[in-house]
Amino acid sequence: MILEIADFRINPGQQAGFEAALTQGLAQVISRAQGFKGAKVNHGIENPERYVLQIFWETLEDHTVGFRQGPLFPEWRALIGPFFAAPPQVEHFTLVIGP
Repeated sequence: MILEIADFRINPGQQAGFEAALTQGLAQVISRAQGFKGAKVNHGIENPERYVLQIFWETLEDHTVGFRQGPLFPEWRALIGPFFAAPPQVEHFTLVIGP
């Protein structure tokens, strides 16, 4: 399993709209992607314009090829992109220690 971490910085005062767009995008867009296994979203306390999205994928290619290069990515970006103050930082991880 692959963990994608996306670090978002949004425009000030847009938290409610961004959270609604994230909720909609996860439920209606990303959930349809091949290899999608689940997601979590965390909201910054010290920096309320910061969100960290964690998405679990079956394989790296499910995200980088199937999702990012497929028809679902433009739908996802159309929902959340208008809130960005800067481009998101995205990285992938593999489990080293754990269940």
